[in-house]
Amino acid sequence: MRTLSLDQSVAMIPNGASLMIGGFMGVGTPERVVDEIVRQNKRDLTVIANDTAAPGKGIGKLVAAKLVRKAIVSHIGLNPETQRQMMAGEMEVELVPQGTLIERIRAGGHGLGGILTQTGIGTPVETGKQRIEAGGKAYLLELALRADFALVQAFLADYLGNLSYALTARNFNPVIAMAADTVIASADNIVPVGVMSPDHVVTPAPVVDYLIAN
Repeated sequence: MRTLSLDQSVAMIPNGASLMIGGFMGVGTPERVVDEIVRQNKRDLTVIANDTAAPGKGIGKLVAAKLVRKAIVSHIGLNPETQRQMMAGEMEVELVPQGTLIERIRAGGHGLGGILTQTGIGTPVETGKQRIEAGGKAYLLELALRADFALVQAFLADYLGNLSYALTARNFNPVIAMAADTVIASADNIVPVGVMSPDHVVTPAPVVDYLIAN
């Protein structure tokens, strides 16, 4: 694990990269990292997240700057700009049921090829997907998801890179940290090694590649 400045961490992200970004309507999203992506004008991004937040908030800033080529999310209902770009053909949006989305990411982080789920059978979600019979029931095969980078927001980190989260900001962050080639973590507070109780560590240091200095 290395500690980097904010601008150095984002400079590693190339145009066209795939990013998993934590957060639920911006709660648990690394806002400083998002702002720096906009400042450095990283383009043609594929964003994998729960949602695209709202205008001026979280991932919504990337959408407003037209930096997102494709969004793989569970909903876009609170961001009219995402809807506008989708309908105008300016952004590709893949809508995935929320439970299916997080389980596809979890599968990617645990070395699995995908998951079996009954969600979506008999609906447009089934289009183009393999149906598998198991135990007398029908399931859809949903392939695992991974990304080039995971952008994680923690409440607490130590100098080794162990991470802890606050309340609902925990949401997607621990799972995406397992499913990306490179993990960049931002934390509200960074403390010396030994301050964090092992019981409070949610994302262990070996998973984290870079910690952004405060």
